[in-house]
Amino acid sequence: MAPTIPSTVKGRATRERIVRAAAALVAERGVAAVSLDDVGARAPASRSQLYHYFDDKDALIRAVVEATSDAVLSYQDALLAHVDSWAGLDRWFDAMVDFQRQSHAQGGCPIGSLAGQLAERDPLARAAIADGLGRWEARVREGLERMRDRGKLAPGSDPAALATATMAAVQGGLLLSQVRRDPEQLRIALDGARVVLRAARGGRVGS
Repeated sequence: MAPTIPSTVKGRATRERIVRAAAALVAERGVAAVSLDDVGARAPASRSQLYHYFDDKDALIRAVVEATSDAVLSYQDALLAHVDSWAGLDRWFDAMVDFQRQSHAQGGCPIGSLAGQLAERDPLARAAIADGLGRWEARVREGLERMRDRGKLAPGSDPAALATATMAAVQGGLLLSQVRRDPEQLRIALDGARVVLRAARGGRVGS
């Protein structure tokens, strides 16, 4: 069931504050180690406020999934808008690797982290995670479609399949970078994605 968004500015602000507090706690401790009391203390918000906006902890965590997906996409928005040229792809890839270097390869993909904790436990959370990753992949696919239309990918290339392959490289590279604490794992994975994409080039050369 889709969440009900409060009709008042104050209500929306309170709900957003609760979700932000829950998201921060989940990032710090993991889903299993976070209680509603923890969220109420961090927000701060009373138990009655928590239950006014969310039926239970699972509903709150699903809101965290949606907010996390929004944050990941918002952070990359300007880069994803230009994933429609070889230069734009390289800038996106480079930015992701640079972020891993700055963060010392800690944290991995926020959406992927939630998938590992929730996908087999909560079907609704899994669907929300799939939606977030799907929106991310759609942005990549749209850019590759524009590249195909401009002759930078071959007319017979499949932007949807290429976008899925690229996302697989991103997610796999982020996971390996996280567990090995080595940003170069993401670089290697993205270099592999670049090889696959370049193999689908059209007749025109350049950015």
